[in-house]
Amino acid sequence: MDLSLANCITPFHQSVRLSHSRLLLLIASIVLLSGCATMRPHNLEDASSDQIDPYEKVNRKSYALTDFVDRKVLEPVADFYIDYVPTRVQRSVSNFYDNLAYPNVVLNVFLQGKVRQGFQDSLRFIVNSSLGVGGLFDVASPMGLTQHYEDFGQTLGVWGVNARTYLFIPFLGPSSDRDFPGIPVRFLTHPLFYAGLFAVGAPVTVPLSFLDAIDTRARLSGPMKLRDEAALEPYLFVRDAYLQQRKHLIYDGNPPPEAYEDLTEEESGKEKPQKEKPPVK
Repeated sequence: MDLSLANCITPFHQSVRLSHSRLLLLIASIVLLSGCATMRPHNLEDASSDQIDPYEKVNRKSYALTDFVDRKVLEPVADFYIDYVPTRVQRSVSNFYDNLAYPNVVLNVFLQGKVRQGFQDSLRFIVNSSLGVGGLFDVASPMGLTQHYEDFGQTLGVWGVNARTYLFIPFLGPSSDRDFPGIPVRFLTHPLFYAGLFAVGAPVTVPLSFLDAIDTRARLSGPMKLRDEAALEPYLFVRDAYLQQRKHLIYDGNPPPEAYEDLTEEESGKEKPQKEKPPVK
């Protein structure tokens, strides 16, 4: 099919923050899910599953466990949250957690060499944290301070590090050998991490983290239902969509056609033409 999975999932993906709180109940796998496609792209159908996913048996078990916990715990709570919490309150909660996670975005924007964007994102965080009452209200976007989405895995991709091995981490979702180092970076840039260590402690940070998980799951409720209805093989759909989506984000939504080639072609020993590096703004 001509329409890539990345083009389907990225608009929704960008409505969900790319950072998570300390509580490992977040089901990050479903960040990328939507009903835009039910077929795997041809380039991934031809690629060797052993090369892309050498730990597929373990990954499938991790996926099944995560999906089970999600359906039994997070999904019912998220459905209750959607049905009984006013929409405006839900929006403010989402804004609050988006803002808390934004230092990770700012850091990685600078690490990618996007200096001008880095200062704009820093100003966005300051404006929303102050005028937006701790981030409850997004007053920066109407001022032209657009929200961006960067993480350390994308930074490594911009630096030229390739993702060679797909991983599915229980309760954290899809990742890769390149994206995995972004998990500790994400935690270390999150204010709740330091609040738990040096300030208010677990009695405050744990409930806030759990609310973060519920908010994230609520925002993903629609796409998850579409996945269940459309995807013929959910595990493969998640894996293939994730790999394409990461490429899409690394190139800031404008990847060259060759960027969607098999991610592990180097491992098979084939020669590849030199790829154009991701643009640095």
